[in-house]
Amino acid sequence: MATLELRNVNKTYGSGLPDTLKDIQLSIKDGEFLILVGPSGCGKSTLMNCIAGLEQITGGAILIDDQDVSGMSPKDRDIAMVFQSYALYPTMSVRENIEFGLKIRKLPPAAIDEEVARVAKLLQIEHLLARKPAQLSGGQQQRVAMGRALARRPKLYLFDEPLSNLDAKLRVEMRTEMKLMHQRLKTTTVYVTHDQIEAMTLGDKVAVMKDGIIQQFGTPQQIYNDPANQFVASFIGSPPMNFIPVRVVKRDGQLLALLDSGLARCELALGMVGDELDGREVILGLRPEQVSLGTGPAGIRAQVQVTEPTGPDLLVFVTLNNTKVCCRLAPDVACRVGDCLDLQLDPARVLLFDAESGERLGLGRPPEAVKDNVALFKGR
Repeated sequence: MATLELRNVNKTYGSGLPDTLKDIQLSIKDGEFLILVGPSGCGKSTLMNCIAGLEQITGGAILIDDQDVSGMSPKDRDIAMVFQSYALYPTMSVRENIEFGLKIRKLPPAAIDEEVARVAKLLQIEHLLARKPAQLSGGQQQRVAMGRALARRPKLYLFDEPLSNLDAKLRVEMRTEMKLMHQRLKTTTVYVTHDQIEAMTLGDKVAVMKDGIIQQFGTPQQIYNDPANQFVASFIGSPPMNFIPVRVVKRDGQLLALLDSGLARCELALGMVGDELDGREVILGLRPEQVSLGTGPAGIRAQVQVTEPTGPDLLVFVTLNNTKVCCRLAPDVACRVGDCLDLQLDPARVLLFDAESGERLGLGRPPEAVKDNVALFKGR
């Protein structure tokens, strides 16, 4: 196991070209599971390849166990990598694929047999050791690729979108297995994915990337509850956060966000802050589960536009400030398109973002007392 630290890591592919990675700074502790998540082209796989030594950085430093490995070849970094494409040798059996790296390192036969037996039991592939890759399902091939990496007992494991080729059901199963495996091995791991569900469920720490820049780094709960900007808030969460353009006004020392559903209007209290937002147009962020049925404070009546039953939830879409808003309600709520619902918002969890830059505005969460300080105006 090992610590991993990235100090102002930069990567560019030539003079005049934009940086692929820009001043990346990360630090993870011994045994932690780091997720690099972001859309295609954000630089996460490039960063993974730089950590592995498959690509050379053009600035900064990469440290494993406080040793600068930036100039080392991949074989000297004591890492193991699992790729999206599995990269198994088709003419070798499962056993031979797992053994291959151990034989290259010239381990004695008894030690090789012991390691193969260990990882085969861990990944539940003991009955597959004599088969060739062509005789395996996608999930079984992925287990073999992981087994080949696990057999090496490296300081650091690197996974580059290892589950993206699997179907949805198998991806969920493998995700659970990977988490159990990490809990048993406690080996420092870096995992690249574009799937925010994988990021939330697997990682101890998450780094959200966009355009070669880390937008936010923290625990899954921090990323979800306190996103640094509108991009992070939109990327993490399913269904994604609602973004409603609002005008902020100050009345009686209280900042209020004005909402209009077409059937009713409300003034949503945001808490005591400075005057800089008074009269300003901003973006209000509200997650679907932060809207419930009710007629109390912070309520507004709205008409149902679309319903989407998912099984455990009922997603209901309404319009606020001419913007489609998703509400996550209980599955037994009886409503149809055209019905009018009394919806209760949660002002204590509302976030505000700058309408131009998307940066989080410094409101923080307002005090609990503001929940009761909301005026509702029904009718027009």
